[in-house]
Amino acid sequence: MRTEYKFSHVTTQRYLPLPGKAPGWPFAEIGHWKVDVDATLDDWIAELIDWRREHLIRIGYDDAHYRRPELQWAQRNFVHAQMMAEDRYFYDPVAGRYTVDRYLDDLERRYGGIDSVLIWHVYPNIGIDDRNQFDLAGDLPGGLDGLRGAIEDFHRRGVRVFLPTMPWDHGTRDSGVKDWDAVAALVKAVGADGVNGDTYNGVPRAFFDACDALGHPVVLQPESTISAEEALIWNVQSWGKKAPNELIPPVAKFKWLEPRHMINYENRWGRDRNHDLQYIFFNGVGYNAWENIWGLWNQLTDRDAETLRRIATIEREFAPCMTSADWRPYVHTRQAGVFASRFPHAGTTVWHLVNRNEYEIDGEQIAVAHEPGTRYFDAWNGVALEPRIDGGQAVFEFVLEGRGFGALLALAPGVEHAGLDTFLDGMRQLSDIPLHRYSKQWHSLQQRLVPIAPVSPVATAPDGMVEIPAGEFDFVVGGIEIEGQTWEGVDVQYPWEDSARRNHRKRMSMQRFFIDRTPVTNAQYHRFVQASGYAPRDAHNYLRDWVDGAPRAGWENRPVTWIAIEDARAYAQWAGKRLPREWEWQYAAQGGDGRRYPWGNDWREDAVPAPNRGRRLRAPDEVDAHPAGASIFGVLDLVGNVWQWTDEYHDEHTRGAVLRGGSSYQPQTSHWYFPQAYRLDQHGKYLLMAPSKDRSGCIGFRCVADASA
Repeated sequence: MRTEYKFSHVTTQRYLPLPGKAPGWPFAEIGHWKVDVDATLDDWIAELIDWRREHLIRIGYDDAHYRRPELQWAQRNFVHAQMMAEDRYFYDPVAGRYTVDRYLDDLERRYGGIDSVLIWHVYPNIGIDDRNQFDLAGDLPGGLDGLRGAIEDFHRRGVRVFLPTMPWDHGTRDSGVKDWDAVAALVKAVGADGVNGDTYNGVPRAFFDACDALGHPVVLQPESTISAEEALIWNVQSWGKKAPNELIPPVAKFKWLEPRHMINYENRWGRDRNHDLQYIFFNGVGYNAWENIWGLWNQLTDRDAETLRRIATIEREFAPCMTSADWRPYVHTRQAGVFASRFPHAGTTVWHLVNRNEYEIDGEQIAVAHEPGTRYFDAWNGVALEPRIDGGQAVFEFVLEGRGFGALLALAPGVEHAGLDTFLDGMRQLSDIPLHRYSKQWHSLQQRLVPIAPVSPVATAPDGMVEIPAGEFDFVVGGIEIEGQTWEGVDVQYPWEDSARRNHRKRMSMQRFFIDRTPVTNAQYHRFVQASGYAPRDAHNYLRDWVDGAPRAGWENRPVTWIAIEDARAYAQWAGKRLPREWEWQYAAQGGDGRRYPWGNDWREDAVPAPNRGRRLRAPDEVDAHPAGASIFGVLDLVGNVWQWTDEYHDEHTRGAVLRGGSSYQPQTSHWYFPQAYRLDQHGKYLLMAPSKDRSGCIGFRCVADASA
């Protein structure tokens, strides 16, 4: 008699109930070792087949999009990567060019490369000003032509490209076009292959139809697991998240409903990804090898990277098997804690095995139905196998590492697999080093503070500058990044710290120096341009609110904006000054008493410009418009008008600038916009890519000068 399971409760969940357990059985329950999983498997699968049949009818399922040739590349999209456009392996800011080959070569070296990439150019910088998600695409180096060229470089290497869409971006500039129409125009213009729906539990059909109407069909890829099952019809791919980590590996619900639906499992904050990798191997799905998380580098450990290489090699080699309508999870195995899935296709069958135990398992692992003339191979280790034949079954004995993997390949009589010898030779070479010999140690990347060129010291305050006396100072500050929690690697790493972290504190003895009383104004910057002839190599967005090479009438005493940090440094050098170190800026604003704002500990609306919660920027206030906002030293316009450039940090993959003071612009509708930092114990970290994208209507600067003895 079949065991009765009630599957209706899982229709909105990511994973199917585990065999041998009642629905809702708590994870990691005491006594789980008593569950006889093997005894329930066949009944469980039979019930699950019935549930799938009935459920597809309920959602009116139509597989037409999975049969479309131009979308079937998604069924082979086993390794995907979300990539920050600011990654220095993707774009070289010194040479001023995209370096797609460098980016891909690194991934191939470390874990065997990727099948697709999501070029992420929006969050976390969006909201620093009123540029919307589509404006930011146009502000990438070289504009849309530059982006199209980078995508062509990916295509040349056989890598498909996704671009993101954000349904929450309705606080910045209104483009006047529906999101799906704007996305369709963008992906067609640059030749992208897919659309990633940020925060979507299923990208709406309007996006698919809009792209299709332009003759540019795309693969839709929601960030979160599909919630409305009907979306499975037009979302031929999705991400998967948070698979329960317990002895019995879970089955992906949407992979079971539609085996051709590709899932790229994502665990961005994971440091030990062994469970993630066992999950994707057991289900025959893909992985999102996301390492640059909003500028925090969370690299795969050596063991996880090597594991992904071997999994991807097998899944790519037998891709048609991975999408077989006849795949079966939980085939019978002979060892407790070892689980297997079967993937048959046209006379070729692959079994994926995972050892959920911490210890090595040696001995008989699996027995399969045998047909005389069938050839067998250990696909994980790249060798032929001679099984023990026992009553119509082939019994296989081999070793599985603790938390390890195995793969059995069977070729039916007369079936050949092109390139088999090459594949086996490659796997044999890989398996020469067992996974346990690779390091599982995670570490953050070291950041470096960019040096500031020295300037000639002066004895007295130059015109327009204020003397900041020497003194003792508690430099206390924290980053306001939306994500990253208190991870090692989030925010910045000061020279006296051994890693980046969110919160910082240091007692400092400050030397006397001078600082601009106000941010540099449009009039001051105009004199610099006229005197020096300065023109940046990358001029996109440079002084974009000026008219005919000069500030707008009435804007002369407002802070200059649309200035990259490189432009600010050029002005400072011309003026015989430099940009401030962040602690100098904070000391000039705070003094030695640790006050929260330049004027004291309580917020004063008259000390700052009025907030702008509209969708378009307005002109900054004049730099001396709010004398109530002066610091104890008489420094003006420190908070709430425009952000101000200070220090730059970089690690091997990311550049970021520390911004101080916040601005008046407060876009509404979402908590994902770049947050403000009005308090003097807070700073913003702004990811840097290239001046064209870095310049902002809400970032200005002021300078400092060193004092002579």
